[in-house]
Amino acid sequence: MADEDRTQAQSRTALRRVTRARQRRRWAVSGVAVLLCLVVLISYLSSRSDPEPGGDQAGRSGDVPAGAARATGLPATDGRTGDAGPAMPGLRPRQRPPSPDPTPSASPPVTPPASPGPPLLSVTQGEMPAEVDLTAVGTRDWMHWGERGGRSTVRKRSGSGEIIDGGGAGKRVGWDGNQEYVRWSDGSSERSARHSSNGVYTCGAGNGFTLAVAGSGEPRIVQVYGGIWMARGRLEARLSTGGPSRTAVLEDPYTSQSAQFTIRFEVPKGARLLLTWTVEKVFTPHCGNVGLQAVAVR
Repeated sequence: MADEDRTQAQSRTALRRVTRARQRRRWAVSGVAVLLCLVVLISYLSSRSDPEPGGDQAGRSGDVPAGAARATGLPATDGRTGDAGPAMPGLRPRQRPPSPDPTPSASPPVTPPASPGPPLLSVTQGEMPAEVDLTAVGTRDWMHWGERGGRSTVRKRSGSGEIIDGGGAGKRVGWDGNQEYVRWSDGSSERSARHSSNGVYTCGAGNGFTLAVAGSGEPRIVQVYGGIWMARGRLEARLSTGGPSRTAVLEDPYTSQSAQFTIRFEVPKGARLLLTWTVEKVFTPHCGNVGLQAVAVR
């Protein structure tokens, strides 16, 4: 009985030694595993804290160099560059330093004044109205011929005096049978007239009327009311300052005809528009002629 107890006690002692040995091996293995994990972790952290220059991490936004302070989260205070330039210390959020004074630029070259264009001169021709109100169309000046015979004229009262009668070749004859009428209410020698068919004419090729209108430096419109009888009349307009002339022709081989000639011109003060209204050709030996009733300026 004593031997059996001794044997059991020895078995229990051996079992405890085996158990303690197994525990020591487990602890050793666990310690080695923990040590290996620490080594791996330290290696990983070392590789993260010291990236190689030019690596993937170098250009990422939000990286902060060693020793630099982190951004506060307010705009324009973390040293980043925006449209208005880098932020400066001491500025409140969204403030930027004042813009520098612009560099003075060279003054643009002065454009020389444009040279004046050619003088204005044009002539158009149309039918004469059945009745012309000289007071209305001659706001600056007007002149009428033949009211009291071949030598009589009537001018606009208080007119500008721009219309000048320069005479002309041939004898002027009064005529009271024009098909179109004129009237006025602001005349000088004849204060007013209604339905006046009077005018003057001159016969024969080469004869006619010479007129002029003084310039003022502003655009002017001149209306000439004239006619022909069994003739070809030629109106020529030119400027005293030179340049090409403008012409218009009115012709009727069989009877009489009237026209309204419109001349637009512009010349400096002191210069003139020069007009000639001439018989260019006659179709009858019995006084083929050109006639003149009135001239108006506005």
